[in-house]
Amino acid sequence: MVTFLSGGTGTPKLLRGADDVFPPAETTVVCNTGDDVELGGHLVCPDVDTVLFLGGEELDLDTWWGIADDSTATNDELHRLADAAGLDSGPRYLPDERQTAGRAIARWRRFSGVAEFMLIGDRDRAVHVTRTGLLDEGRSLTAVTRTLADALDTPWEVLPMSDDPVASIVHTPDGPMHFQAFWVGHEGDPAVDTVEFRGGADASATDAVVTALSEPVVVGPSNPVTSVGPMLTVDGIEAALRETPVVAVSPFVENRVFSGPAAKLMAAEGYDPSTAGVAEAYDFADAFVLDSADDTDLDRPVVRTDTRLDTEADAERVARSVREALEVVS
Repeated sequence: MVTFLSGGTGTPKLLRGADDVFPPAETTVVCNTGDDVELGGHLVCPDVDTVLFLGGEELDLDTWWGIADDSTATNDELHRLADAAGLDSGPRYLPDERQTAGRAIARWRRFSGVAEFMLIGDRDRAVHVTRTGLLDEGRSLTAVTRTLADALDTPWEVLPMSDDPVASIVHTPDGPMHFQAFWVGHEGDPAVDTVEFRGGADASATDAVVTALSEPVVVGPSNPVTSVGPMLTVDGIEAALRETPVVAVSPFVENRVFSGPAAKLMAAEGYDPSTAGVAEAYDFADAFVLDSADDTDLDRPVVRTDTRLDTEADAERVARSVREALEVVS
């Protein structure tokens, strides 16, 4: 048995070619929910859905977001109406008093559905409508995620990191904004002062997550700050990681990041934007998988390989290196 921590696209890209190394029936994926937003009244769970859609062979592998070949009629009409009415199409964060009203799971991340700033396809939207409806019927996010995984034939057990709300808030010179507003709405351009995981101090890991983390853990090449950081704030997760073998794949080659805003966010949080900084942030990790071109000297076991994840063959190669590293520390 093995458990992957997943946020963004790094871990899903690794999972894509890992079936022969880590059989899906013996694999659990714990997903970041700090990136979740409530958009137009519907809860969108980007990191959970990327794993669900990948496992169900529905994921758009060009964008690593949404369902492949999905239509966008509803999104198109929302933007047509907004344009006709002269409404701003940027992220429309609801007023502060609305952020803590309604369902608790969506606190601090509620956006208007006017001219949605995130592209939501029509079939993708059906997933969010179903998720929100089941939540409103009284089910937990964990239970709803299992229901959706069954409906999509996702082969792994997929778990949200918590059933409690945690929102990744990026503080900028122009004020705080949710991570999705920062990364999608503003394309990651604003300067970053610090990152807050609002609600993290009051959130707890579910029994299912704690059980999953009793198995060896793989941290894929995800953003250490906003993909993995929210998980570490949830009560029970970091403590569990310190009690089980953990192998992490660096999202850097020395000081060069593969993709995304990891370097910018790590620097804002006081970490060197490099493999060395990742090792400092992941002091709970027992071993690392680094790129063959990465000569970073770490104080823990290292397995080196080509860590590109462009193809399924790439992913299988990296997964085999992860397995090798786990054998060293297990």
